[in-house]
Amino acid sequence: MENEPDHENVEQSLCAKTSEEELNKSFNLEASLSKFSYIDLDKELEFKNDLIDDKEFDIPQVDTPPTLESILNETDDEDESFVLEDPTLLNIDTIDSHSYDTSSVASSDSGDRTNLKRKKKLPDSFSLHGSVMRHSLLKGISAQIVSAADKVDAGLPTAIAVSSLIAVGTSHGLALIFGKDQNQALRLCLGSTSVGGQYGAISALSINNDCSRLLCGFAKGQITMWDLASGKLLRSITDAHPPGTAILHIKFTDDPTLAICNDSGGSVFELTFKRVMGVRTCESRCLFSGSKGEVCCIEPLHSKPELKDHPITQFSLLAMASLTKILVIGLKPSLKVWMTFPYGRMDPSSVPLLAWHFVAVQNYVNPMLAFCRGDVVHFLLVKRDESGAIHVTKQKHLHLYYDLINFTWINSRTVVLLDSVEKLHVIDRQTQEELETVEISEVQLVYNSSHFKSLATGGNVSQALALVGEKACYQSISSYGGQIFYLGTKSVYVMMLRSWRERVDHLLKQDCLTEALALAWSFHEGKAKAVVGLSGDASKRKAIVADRMVEILFHYADRALKKCPDQGKIQVMEQHFQDMVPVIVDYCLLLQRKDLLFSQMYDKLSENSVAKGVFLECLEPYILSDKLVGITPQVMKDLIVHFQDKKLMENVEALIVHMDITSLDIQQVVLMCWENRLYDAMIYVYNRGMNEFISPMEKLFRVIAPPLNAGKTLTDEQVVMGNKLLVYISCCLAGRAYPLGDIPEDLVPLVKNQVFEFLIRLHSAEASPEEEIYPYIRTLLHFDTREFLNVLALTFEDFKNDKQAVEYQQRIVDILLKVMVENSDFTPSQVGCLFTFLARQLAKPDNTLFVNRTLFDQVLEFLCSPDDDSRHSERQQVLLELLQAGGIVQFEESRLIRMAEKAEFYQICEFMYEREHQYDKIIDCYLRDPLREEEVFNYIHNILSIPGHSPEEKQSVWQKAMDHIEELVSLKPCKAAELVATHFSGHIETVIKKLQNQVLLFKFLRSLLDPREGIHINQELLQISPCITEQFIELLCQFNPTQVIETLQVLECYRLEETIQITQKYQLHEVTAYLLEKKGDIHGAFLIMLERLQSKLQEVTHQGENTKEDPSLKDVEDTMVETIALCQRNSHNLNQQQREALWFPLLEAMMAPQKLSSSAIPHLHSEALKSLTMQVLNSMAAFIALPSILQRILQDPVYGKGKLGEIQGLILGMLDTFNYEQTLLETTTSLLNQDLHWSLCNLRASVTRGLNPKQDYCSICLQQYKRRQEMADEIIVFSCGHLYHSFCLQNKECTVEFEGQTRWTCYKCSSSNKVGKLSENSSEIKKGRITPSQVKMSPSYHQSKGDPTAKKGTSEPVLDPQQIQAFDQLCRLYRGSSRLALLTELSQNRSSESYRPFSGSQSAPAFNSIFQNENFQLQLIPPPVTED
Repeated sequence: MENEPDHENVEQSLCAKTSEEELNKSFNLEASLSKFSYIDLDKELEFKNDLIDDKEFDIPQVDTPPTLESILNETDDEDESFVLEDPTLLNIDTIDSHSYDTSSVASSDSGDRTNLKRKKKLPDSFSLHGSVMRHSLLKGISAQIVSAADKVDAGLPTAIAVSSLIAVGTSHGLALIFGKDQNQALRLCLGSTSVGGQYGAISALSINNDCSRLLCGFAKGQITMWDLASGKLLRSITDAHPPGTAILHIKFTDDPTLAICNDSGGSVFELTFKRVMGVRTCESRCLFSGSKGEVCCIEPLHSKPELKDHPITQFSLLAMASLTKILVIGLKPSLKVWMTFPYGRMDPSSVPLLAWHFVAVQNYVNPMLAFCRGDVVHFLLVKRDESGAIHVTKQKHLHLYYDLINFTWINSRTVVLLDSVEKLHVIDRQTQEELETVEISEVQLVYNSSHFKSLATGGNVSQALALVGEKACYQSISSYGGQIFYLGTKSVYVMMLRSWRERVDHLLKQDCLTEALALAWSFHEGKAKAVVGLSGDASKRKAIVADRMVEILFHYADRALKKCPDQGKIQVMEQHFQDMVPVIVDYCLLLQRKDLLFSQMYDKLSENSVAKGVFLECLEPYILSDKLVGITPQVMKDLIVHFQDKKLMENVEALIVHMDITSLDIQQVVLMCWENRLYDAMIYVYNRGMNEFISPMEKLFRVIAPPLNAGKTLTDEQVVMGNKLLVYISCCLAGRAYPLGDIPEDLVPLVKNQVFEFLIRLHSAEASPEEEIYPYIRTLLHFDTREFLNVLALTFEDFKNDKQAVEYQQRIVDILLKVMVENSDFTPSQVGCLFTFLARQLAKPDNTLFVNRTLFDQVLEFLCSPDDDSRHSERQQVLLELLQAGGIVQFEESRLIRMAEKAEFYQICEFMYEREHQYDKIIDCYLRDPLREEEVFNYIHNILSIPGHSPEEKQSVWQKAMDHIEELVSLKPCKAAELVATHFSGHIETVIKKLQNQVLLFKFLRSLLDPREGIHINQELLQISPCITEQFIELLCQFNPTQVIETLQVLECYRLEETIQITQKYQLHEVTAYLLEKKGDIHGAFLIMLERLQSKLQEVTHQGENTKEDPSLKDVEDTMVETIALCQRNSHNLNQQQREALWFPLLEAMMAPQKLSSSAIPHLHSEALKSLTMQVLNSMAAFIALPSILQRILQDPVYGKGKLGEIQGLILGMLDTFNYEQTLLETTTSLLNQDLHWSLCNLRASVTRGLNPKQDYCSICLQQYKRRQEMADEIIVFSCGHLYHSFCLQNKECTVEFEGQTRWTCYKCSSSNKVGKLSENSSEIKKGRITPSQVKMSPSYHQSKGDPTAKKGTSEPVLDPQQIQAFDQLCRLYRGSSRLALLTELSQNRSSESYRPFSGSQSAPAFNSIFQNENFQLQLIPPPVTED
C-alpha cells in the first residue's frame, strides 16, 4: 500500500478550496438540525452541555463570582507551579513503585521545579497565531490524587475518563470520582484496595452519555460497573473475555446497554447489559478474535444529543485498529464490516490511533475518522447514501515529521497531536498548518505499557503488542467538550483553546503589540485559525474585532510616545517612530478609520515633533497611490510645511497633484510652487483650484520666450519648462488633465477653444513694441518645431469637421507659413518639418486645408540650393521625409529630379527612379553616393533575386552591373565575387576579360576561388574551368608567393602538370615538391628538396668565419625538417629499398659538410650540424633497421679510417633508445599478466558468491515468502537483495521473453514498472537489475548473429547475465578504467575494422567507449630505472 498514491477525494479538494466565509454558510441536516453557521455548529457540537467552558467572554472577570472555570483558566505564566503544602505527600518512596508504570521522558526530572515551568512555543507560529492553547493544572484534583495515594493506599493514577464528572483509576484498584465544580471535590471513592489486590490495577475507564454509569476494566481482566449517583456496584463481570488477559480499552457506545472491550490478547468483545426480573446480567459476544490479528485500539462513534437523529447513528459504528489494518464495523442492525484499510509499511513500535469527529463538508455534517500509525494521519469521511449503504471516502492526509502517540479532535477544524517526545502540536486540519507547539513533559504523562504487556497475568502477550505498548497512553488522555485532560503521575492538567480575545490579550501581556494587531486583523478578515468566541454574521464579527483593535491602537500610540528615548541623537528618535508610527497609520486605514487617524491619533502624536514628522511622511505613499484622498485641511497644511522645511520639494509636488486642494490657500500654494519650480503642481492647482487653464501657459511663456527670441541657448531648467509647456498644451487640446486624469467633459470644448485662441494671439499681454507678431507660435516653433507640429497633428486628428474647427486649422496653418517662410532664422530641418507636416495634412482623404503650391516650389529651391554646402545630409533627409509624407504631388517630377541630381541628393533620385521603375539608374545613385556605395551589392542582389520585377527590369539591372563590374570589384572584391557567383555564374570568363587590371583580377579570383575568404559559394554549382584556377595560381605566384602552398591545399579543380609548369616557371621549388608528392612522384619531390638542402648547406660551409650570427643556418634547419616530414609521410607506403633511397641520401647530404671540414680546423657550425644529423638519424630509426644504418656509417671511407670517435655519440644514442624500448615492453607485459590474474580471481569470487536477501517477505505482496508453499510458486532473489514470488512479478509484468528464455526484472529497482525493449534490457543488466531466476538458472542463451553454421573459431564464449553483473561490479571496484578494459576496447576497435567476431545483446559493446567518458584519465608511470 505504501507505494500507492493517495487519490484525493473531489469533495475534499472542493472543501479545501472554499474560503472561510463559504464554510460559514448554512448547511442542512436532514431531519433535526436547523441551518446554522459552521462556527456555530462547532460550538453546538463541541461546547453544548459543557459546564467548564465559558461562553460569555465579554463579561469582565471581576464581576463574576469565582468558578471552577476561573481556576482552570489560570495561566502559569506568572504563577509558580503548584506545590503541595504537605511535603510528605510528595515523598514517593512510600508508594509501591511496581504498581504503576510511566516512561514519561520527564519523569527523571520530576524533582526539578524549574522543569515544571511552561516551555516556550516555536517563535514562528507564535508570532503568527499567538498562543492558541491554554494550559492549566487542576490543583484540587492533583492534590487529592497524591493525598489518596498516601492516606488510603490508593496507588498511583493509571487511567482517566471525563464527562460531567472526572474519574481517575489507580494502580490499587480504586476509582476516584471528582466534581467539575469550583472545589474539584472528591465525590466518590469506588472499590477497595482488597478488591484491587484481587483484580489488579484499573487499566481502563468509561463513563456513559448521561454520566450515570462508570465501567472499570482491570489489569487481570475483570470488569465492574458502578452507579455514579449512588456509588453502588451494579455489576462485576469476570467471564466477558478469555481469562488471563488485561482489559486494554472499555468503551460505552451511544446505547447505554451496549459497551465494547478490548483485551491484551488482541480480541474485541461486545457487552450487552440486561435487567431481567430485577437481575442485572451481561452477555458477551466476540467481534474480533486476536488470533486473526491483534486489535490494540477501539473507538465507537459517539454523537452529541443534537445529532442523535443523524442517519448514521442507527449503525452504531465502531472503528478498530489492529497491528496491520483498520476496520470500521457496524454493530446494528446486524454486525457488518463496512471498510478495511491496511497500513502499509511502518515502524512496528509506533502506536495505532483512532479518533471520530463530526465535520461539515459541502453543507452536510458527517462523521470523519482520523487514523494514524507513525507519522501520517489519514482522514476518512463516512457517509450514508440514499440506499442505506455506508460509503467511506479518503480525504487529504497529513504528513508529519514526528511519530504520534495521541490524536485528539478539539473541534472540527483543529486537532491536537502528541508526539513521542511529549510535544503537543496544534494543527489546523484543512490547511495542515501548525498553529502552536507546547512541551508537556512537566505533566509526567502516565503510560499503559504494563497492561499491554499484561504483566499482572504473567506477560502472556505477543512481542508485537508489547512493542506497541511501550508508548501507549490511551487511558491517560481524555477529551470532553473541547477540553483535553492529561493524567500525570501526580497531577491532572487540562488544555483548551483560548478565546480570540484571550489570544490577543496574551500577546499584549507579553508586550508583542504588533503581533497582537496582526492577529486581531486576521480575526477581522476571517483568516485566523482555531477561532473561539466570535459568533454572529461577518459584519458583526468585524465590528467587535475592530473595536478591540482601536483600543490596542490607542495603547500602541501611548506606548510609542512613552518608550521614546528622551536623550540621544535625533536619528535614534526618528528610527523609533519610523518603526512604530507606520503600524498605526496602516491599521487605521485598513479599518477605514480616517476620522480616528486625523483626529485623536494625530493630536496624540503631535505632542512629539519627531513623531509628528514621521506621521506626516508615512502618509506620502498612501496619497501617491490614491488610497488616501480626503485629508483634513490642518493635516494637509502641516504636511506641505513639513516637506518644505525638509527641502523635499519634489515630494511636495508629487503629493499636491494627488490631493484635493480646494481646502488650501491657493495663492499661497501657487507662489510656493513657482518659487520652488514645481511647475506640475502649479498647473494642477490652477486647473483644479480655479478652473484656469491659460494663466500657467502665460507664466511659462514669459520664462522661455526671451532667450529663444534673442537666439540664446536655453538652460536645462528652461528646457524642462519648455517640454512641460508642450505636454501641457497637448493635454489641454486632447481633453486630458495635466499631469494625470481627465478634464471634466463639460469643460473640454471650452478649454480647447481657449488654448487655440491663446496660441493664435497676435501679441502677448504687456508686449513691447519690438515684439514680432504671433509670439506664442513663434516661440514654440523655435523651441522644438517637430514636437510642436506633432502636437498639432494629434489635435487635428481629434477635430470634428465642424465649421469652427476647420477655421481654426486653416488659421493655424496660415500663421505657421507666415512665421516660418517669411523668416530666415529657421533651419532647413525646421522648414522641412513644417512642409512635411503640411504634406501629411494635405494627403489626407478628408483634407479641408488650402496651401499655395508656389510655397512648396520655394521650399524645394531652398532645400536644393547648390551654393549651400552646409547641412547637406540634413537637407536631403528633410526633402525625403517631405516626399514620403505625400508632398510629391506638390512638385513637377522632372524638375525635382534635375534639382536633386544637381544638389547630389542621390537618395531623392533613388526615390524618384523607384517610382518610375528605372532600377538601372539607381545603381548609378549608389555608386556615386560615398555614404551608401557598399549597399549597391545588396540592392542588385535583391532586384535580381526577389520576385515581382519584370524580366526587362531585371535585364537592365543585370546589364548595368556588368558594365560597372570593374568599379564593383574595386569597391569590395568579396561582395563582387559573391554577386558574380550567384547571378553571373555562366559569364565568369566575360567578367575576367572585363577586368584588365591584374591586381583587381587577382583580388576577384581569390575571393571567388579561395574558400578561406569567407564567402558562401557552392563550388560544385559554379563549375569553374581548371584554366581559370590555373590563371589564379599564376597570379598568386606573382603577387603572393608565400601563400601558394596553403592555397593549393584548399583549392579543388586544377591540373597537376600545368600547375607544376607554372611553379617551375616562377622557381617555387617547395611548391613544385608539394605538387610532385601529390602527383605520386615521391622521389622527384625528394630530389628537389634534397637539392635545396644541399644548396643551403653549401652556403653555410662557404660562409666567412667573421659572421657572428648566420641566418642561413635557420634556413638549413627549416628545409631539413620539411625534407624529413616528406620522408616520414611516405615511408609507410614504400618497401625497404625505396625507403633507403630516400633516407640515406639525406643522411649523406647532412654529413658531407662535416667530412669536408678538416679535423684540425673545425667548422664554425660543426656542432649545430652534428645535432641536425642526430635528428635525421632519430627519424630514420623508425623506418630503417639500426644494423643497416650502422653498416652504412661504418662503410663510409671517412669513418673507416679511425674516426669512429666522431660518431660515438650517435651510436650510443641508438643503444639507449633500444634499452628503453626493451624495458617498456617487459614492464607492460608484467603489468598485464598481474592485472589479468587479479581480475580473474575477483571475477571468479564474485560469480560463485551466494545471494543475500534483505528481507524474508515478498517486496510486492509484503507476505512472507513461505506463504504459498503448497502452490508451485517459485521464489526469485535478485542480486540487489529484493525477494519476490514469481506470481507477484508476473502480475506486475516484470518478465521479458527473449530467444525462448524468461528473464525477470526487479520491480522495486527498475525505473519504470514495465521493461519492454531489448535495448532497455541491456542497459538494465549493467545496473544489476535484471537477472535470471535463481530458482531455474538458465544456461548461456546468447548466440552469434548471422550464419548459425559459423565456425567456432570466429565466436567467443559469452558470460551469462549473473557473471556479467559480477564483472560490472568488479569493474566498479577500480578507481577509473582498468588497464584490461582499455586494452580490450583497443583490441575490439582494431579487430572490428576487419570482422565482427561476436555480437548479441551483451557481446556487441552496447556501452559507450571509455575513451569518450569525460572523467577518463590515463595513469602512466615511467619505466623502472635499471642499474648499469
